[in-house]
Amino acid sequence: MKNHILPATLLTLCCIVFFCGIYTAVVWGVAQLAPNRGKGETISYGDNRYGFEKIGQSFTNDKYFWSRPSAVNYNAAVSGGSNKGPSNPDYLAQVQARIDTFLVHNPTIKKEQIPAELVTASGSGLDPHLSPQAARIQVARVAHIRNIDEGKLIALIDQYTDKPLFGTETVNILSLNIALDQLKR
Repeated sequence: MKNHILPATLLTLCCIVFFCGIYTAVVWGVAQLAPNRGKGETISYGDNRYGFEKIGQSFTNDKYFWSRPSAVNYNAAVSGGSNKGPSNPDYLAQVQARIDTFLVHNPTIKKEQIPAELVTASGSGLDPHLSPQAARIQVARVAHIRNIDEGKLIALIDQYTDKPLFGTETVNILSLNIALDQLKR
């Protein structure tokens, strides 16, 4: 019995020291070398800090491009989806309510034109991106409210579209809306 308990106890103590102390200190030290010391990338314009670039934020005012809905109210501490299936009546009612709201605020758009990402939450509930198509479908509303030429807004969307070598093009809605506020009419 002594041959088993002593090695198991030593292994447990070594693991506690390594994983609770040494490993944690190494990860923390590496994070200090990262931009913003591992606290996330914030977007700044002038003296104003707007938030974290990689975490979705709620934009529902008509003068802005709306962001993707969140199942967790954009709370990074509880990141996750709703876990409701596509046949769940509560989920379907929620999506239908989002569709109805979008159509009220965008009267020139037909229901079948609405990209799914504008009425469904992402798996993490924190997605800060939309497709360029989802941003473009909102141009008429934003242009009307702000009295800006639609061509300027389309050019702005194109400017803020990330075009990776592989994968789909995306637009960071926080960056786009900050640029929209700085746009000269």
